[in-house]
Amino acid sequence: MADKLHRPSREEVLDLLSELVRIDSVNPSLVPGAAGEGQIARFVARWLEEAGLEVRLEAVAPGRPNVVGRVPGSGGGPSLILNAHTDTVGAVGAKRPFEPIVEGDRLYGRGSYDMKAGLASVMLAARGVMRAGSSGDVIVTAVMDEEYASLGTQAVVDSITADAAIVTEPTGLRICAAHKGFAWLSVETHGRAAHGSKPELGVDAISHMGRVLGQVEELGRELSGREPHRLLGAGSIHASLIQGGTELSSYPDRCVCQIERRTVPGETAASVEAEMRVRLDSLRERDPTFAAKLDLYLWRGPFEVDPKETIVSVLRDAAVELIGHPAVVYGDTPWMDAALLQSAGIPTVVFGPGGAGAHAAVEYASIREVALCAEILTRTAMNFCAG
Repeated sequence: MADKLHRPSREEVLDLLSELVRIDSVNPSLVPGAAGEGQIARFVARWLEEAGLEVRLEAVAPGRPNVVGRVPGSGGGPSLILNAHTDTVGAVGAKRPFEPIVEGDRLYGRGSYDMKAGLASVMLAARGVMRAGSSGDVIVTAVMDEEYASLGTQAVVDSITADAAIVTEPTGLRICAAHKGFAWLSVETHGRAAHGSKPELGVDAISHMGRVLGQVEELGRELSGREPHRLLGAGSIHASLIQGGTELSSYPDRCVCQIERRTVPGETAASVEAEMRVRLDSLRERDPTFAAKLDLYLWRGPFEVDPKETIVSVLRDAAVELIGHPAVVYGDTPWMDAALLQSAGIPTVVFGPGGAGAHAAVEYASIREVALCAEILTRTAMNFCAG
């Protein structure tokens, strides 16, 4: 069926990506009162319906739906999810963020790179498979909320399964086979409030937090010395936010520090919590007045796919054929929805077009790479779903 496939033209890419960038889809969980994903979801759904897919909108939060489109297979072949997110971060500092500007191969605008280029590639690929036909189902999931809590992809894995998935985060046409995870922890130290002139009565919770920060720094050094992951290097930890005290003339009875721990495959929520709890226990043993509470309140696991998985080899073959050389296989540092799909038992790989400026004031996508990515995804879907 390869002779039925074609690379989308520059004009097709420009039309679609420009329309996507024009739609404000800033995540309201990041920017209160922001537009959210409702309008862009309706646009994507309508476009996919016109391409012939079976489409439904699935409400995940009020006014913030996922789009699920399906290219029905003729039967007998494996199924494949093509996943992209519709939300973006805020646009503060960006000039004309929702006005697509084209300069050569670059299309500028908020979300163009992260990840409306990947979304456009998925949509064009799904249309290509729809026109050519497929043995197995190809399922498009255009999801909300990836930039905050990934409620969209969590809803997908709660209700949909498939034999493999591709997440089209921007990789510059490289194959991302692993990425780091993260944990958010809160440490609260407890003191005793007293007048600043009464040291015999007060216990300084902020000073006690200083000891915690020393342990964070020490753990960071320990992590950097561990055997690195083959694609991701070592895990890391840093103190992100801190709050404590009420006024200059009082001993603070409470101090809270929020900590981020970046993880690599093999590390778990339990192991991350345990390594920090051991350090707090050691501080308590040295000083009975030391009191602290630890809470690991958000966990997003690291991601890694076996390079021998069928979806990886099929994608690699398609990329070689269309790019003309082997695609680089690498590990990335940011967390992605791939981890949720992989942890649900769906072999997943990350592959998307390139550009630059994720979360930056100036952001652009490569028009040429969107077209090429769409063609590679189409061929991958056709070959994988043939079984």
